[in-house]
Amino acid sequence: MGLLIEGQWQDQWYDTKGNGGEFVRESAKLRDWVTPDGEPGPEGQPGLKAESGRYHLYVCYACPWAHRALVMRKLKGLEKVIDVSWTSPLMLDQGWSYHVDEGSSGDSLNHVEFHHQLYTLTDPDYTGRVTVPALWDKRNGRIVNNESADLLRIFNGAFDDLTGNRLDFYPTDLRETIDAVNADVYDNVNNGVYKTGFATEQGVYEKHFRALFDCLDRLEARLAQQRYLAGEWLTEADIRLFTTLVRFDAVYHGHFKCNRRRITDYPQLSHYLRELYQWPGVAETVDFDHIKRHYYYSHPTINPTRIVPLGPSLDLDAPHDRERLTGRGIRERR
Repeated sequence: MGLLIEGQWQDQWYDTKGNGGEFVRESAKLRDWVTPDGEPGPEGQPGLKAESGRYHLYVCYACPWAHRALVMRKLKGLEKVIDVSWTSPLMLDQGWSYHVDEGSSGDSLNHVEFHHQLYTLTDPDYTGRVTVPALWDKRNGRIVNNESADLLRIFNGAFDDLTGNRLDFYPTDLRETIDAVNADVYDNVNNGVYKTGFATEQGVYEKHFRALFDCLDRLEARLAQQRYLAGEWLTEADIRLFTTLVRFDAVYHGHFKCNRRRITDYPQLSHYLRELYQWPGVAETVDFDHIKRHYYYSHPTINPTRIVPLGPSLDLDAPHDRERLTGRGIRERR
């Protein structure tokens, strides 16, 4: 995971030593919004108009943050509105690449070889981490937004008039609950597995390890009482948790030393994971080959041999028991 400094690529890992053994994630910097009419975003962000074919989504199938956007794109029926390219799963000395021989789609739009080149096309002097997902504006030739949480909200509502899909994953009356769950899950699970896995001091590792499993215990108890994280309705909170859970047993349990329990050892979380995986269209967004090859091959400080394990055996198509809890699916926008 490198970065750009004044437009120059640097193959530079995170400075955990300078942070006392802590992994510190950089905030996304490209935060323009897409709205139905081009008006500003919900917090006054510069707005661009939602138009079919204008935007292109760059992702990596291995990355849980990019995976969020892929799931929302699928559930909102945006495949014909926003096309997509994906990187190779191997993040090496030039970061994410579009090498077709490694499993990438290639980049038929901008014809770049490396993902960081999209950032310097956006800003020749860009400074910051080079991440996926990234939403590209074909008209203006730049990245509009590279924050996955924003893209979930943009995809949730901006294109409804074009698609007729009015499913709402962030209903107004559930927003306080969703935001509270998101904050806990982001800090302790989504980012918690990285803070655990990338820690370079024993005490830091143990602190985040405990916080991670304390949160999973809270989620297990919550899902024993209700079908989804916000109650009866599937929302963006479930999508955000899903992309970490689906990688947990295959990668985070071993590679990131998050090994107190597997997700399969949690009765509620394991059945919940299978329900979400089996939701129409979601399984198509999951690529375990990309997931395992990325993590085990791209982090030589953690796995210097770059051996990719053959296991574990996962059966996410097995039956689940979530029907026993009241659930009404996805709400339509009111």
